[in-house]
Amino acid sequence: MSWIPTADPVAGDPRSCDALELVVVPRTRDIGAFRVRRALPFRERQMVGPFIYFDQMGPLQLLAGEGMDIGSHPHIGLATVTYLFDGRVLHRDSERHVQEITPGAMNLMTAGSGIAHSERTPVVDRARPHGLFGIQSWIALPVGLEEAPPSFRHFEPDALPVVAERGWSARVIAGSCFGRTSPVPTAFDWFYAELILEAGAVAPLDPDHEDRGVYVVEGELEVGGERFEGPRLLVFRPGDRITLHATRPARAMLLGGATLEGPRHIWWNFVSSSLERIEEAKEDWRAGRFPAVPDEAERVPLPEPSPAS
Repeated sequence: MSWIPTADPVAGDPRSCDALELVVVPRTRDIGAFRVRRALPFRERQMVGPFIYFDQMGPLQLLAGEGMDIGSHPHIGLATVTYLFDGRVLHRDSERHVQEITPGAMNLMTAGSGIAHSERTPVVDRARPHGLFGIQSWIALPVGLEEAPPSFRHFEPDALPVVAERGWSARVIAGSCFGRTSPVPTAFDWFYAELILEAGAVAPLDPDHEDRGVYVVEGELEVGGERFEGPRLLVFRPGDRITLHATRPARAMLLGGATLEGPRHIWWNFVSSSLERIEEAKEDWRAGRFPAVPDEAERVPLPEPSPAS
């Protein structure tokens, strides 16, 4: 991948406006003790590249004694990516990984054939007022990798490439962007980056990827003469050159990759190309056949009655 600044149009170019396919206003969803803003899946767009769930957590200010408390729960057929701007989350999984996630780090858990994990606020943070702000996304796996062995990888912020230009900087979390490639292993085509812009800054969106989206976390971006205030997910058509102009200081997540070979079924925490496989996973969790998460007493029950597939 290459990034050539002179090949990008100036802000306000009508081609950039025409390239915008969809604007998604995230819906609020309850996930236990607090709410998230969910941009994907959307009724008109299930995925952007392989990104099939995209949730914004916070920004929240929590009192002493409060925090995230999501007990052991299962996944199949996907990878979870947790990326924080503020706060900390303690991850534990059935493969015996224990990892504290901090701002700017990349936490990648590949469920594949099946994994269980828990997500909680660390005890030291819970003892005092603290914040929580970040994104959790799910990556649907290609059919050939849906039953891959489960795995876990963690990358500290200083391991991820940073691109700094006049008025903006970007951290390449996964894949390739702005001419830099993340060390995070990706067995198929997808990319993810955090972009921070000062007011008046202009940054390009690489045209190389088939599916591309920009999630405006906070602030405001102008694309093709139109302004979009966060939180918003902007989905672009393939191939067009895009310029992102910050009308106010802004933070955005760039995401996408190759279109998967077909749609996916989603039920609770399970993603699969096969409804039969999801039914099997439901019975495995109900019957206790998923491996346990060490040192985790709470086990989230299977939803009853079953949510719609």
